[in-house]
This record gives sequence, C-alpha cells and structure tokens, in this order.
Amino acid sequence: MTTSCWGVVVAAGRGERFGGNRPKALIELAGTPLVVHAVRSLRAGGCMGIVVAAAADLVSVMADRLRESGVTGAALVPDPVVVVAGGSTRQRSVSAALEAVPDDVRWVLIHDAARPLAPTSVVRAVRSALSGGAAAVVPVVAVVDTIKSVAPDGLITATVDRSGLRRAQTPQGFERAVLIRALEMSSRSGHELTDDAAAVAALDIPILTVPGDERSLKITTPADLVIAEALLTRSPS
Repeated sequence: MTTSCWGVVVAAGRGERFGGNRPKALIELAGTPLVVHAVRSLRAGGCMGIVVAAAADLVSVMADRLRESGVTGAALVPDPVVVVAGGSTRQRSVSAALEAVPDDVRWVLIHDAARPLAPTSVVRAVRSALSGGAAAVVPVVAVVDTIKSVAPDGLITATVDRSGLRRAQTPQGFERAVLIRALEMSSRSGHELTDDAAAVAALDIPILTVPGDERSLKITTPADLVIAEALLTRSPS
C-alpha cells in the first residue's frame, strides 16, 4: 500500500453545544485533548503527515498542546504535524488545511477532532479503499433507531424506511485533487457544506462506503464525553 497519504484534523470549532470556555478540540478525554487523540488515530492508521486546522487565535495554543503530547516536534520531521489557521466554516478550514499538504500527496483523510476514538481499523479501511481505486470513501454505521418525519407543528408525518440509511463518520478519504476541485466548486456556488463527501458528490463522483465503528462517536455534549471515557477504558483500537 502506498504511503502517499496525509490526514487533516478539523479542530477550529468553538463547541458551543458542549458548553464551557474552551474549544471542543482542547477538551480532555482521559487527561488528553480530543485533538491529540484524533491525531494519534490518523498516525496509527498510516497517515505520513497531518495538518490540524485550528481557530485562528488558537494556532499557537493548539501547537503547544500537540507538542506537549509528543505527537509533534523536531524529532518527527519525517512524520510531521502542522497547525494552520482554519476558517469560519468547516469547508473553509478544510480548504486552508489542504494548502499545507504537499503537492505530491495523492490521498487525504479528513477527520473531526470531535471523534477522538476512531479505531485504527477504520482508518486503515478507508486508506485501503482509496488504494483500491476509490476516489472518495466514507465510513458509515447503520441507523438503529426508528426514524420519524416530523412537520413544523410537531406532528409525525411518516415513518422513514431506515434499511438504506447510514450515519456518516470520519475520517473520510479522498483523492486530494478531487477534493480540492469539489471544494472550489462549492465555494464558487456559494454553498457551505458541513460534509466533505457532499461536495464531492456534487461532482457526480461515486462515493464508496466502508464499515465504521460505534466507538467513533462524535463528542457533542458532556454526556458523549462520559461515554467516550468508558469506551476508552474498555475497547482496544
């Protein structure tokens, strides 16, 4: 498997829904910031370099936290972690991070700092699908709850067939050139997408799915952090 793959960790969000006075990426899980867990997942999965997109006013703080954790620093020059200023939206943060990825890198894995426990097996599955010829890959898990369509007045209008529904996770993998083209087109059209695969789908490029993992939950509320701490102590990657 080729090693021409870098990771991008999106860590510029403020985490308003989580609460507190710290960016969500710097909230600690078992004593370690979420962004550090995310970087470690990508590195363990084979990414040869990683770009972290941080809030513009927190680039130095984020870099310090990564350096203190040992995932970046002079000793890791052949396997670097670079921190850049992200934008006001996810799409702009990803675009800013891609500018720091070397031109000769073929594939990129875009990962949320808020998903600290993505197993190594999922990262490797995404990379394997890319090396097998896919231009875009998304890990997914089945929807297990009954899904209802609800009108603005709060009344249920339908029960949705969930058999073909899946929940998307990260890291999502892409041919670097394809993702850049997709984000540029989305920017020109004035659309701000919250999912990188949606931008690629607008180019009519097929998107392959691979099995995700329930451990790769997104930390959105304090309750999610409690669940993640329990999973961290019980589940190997």
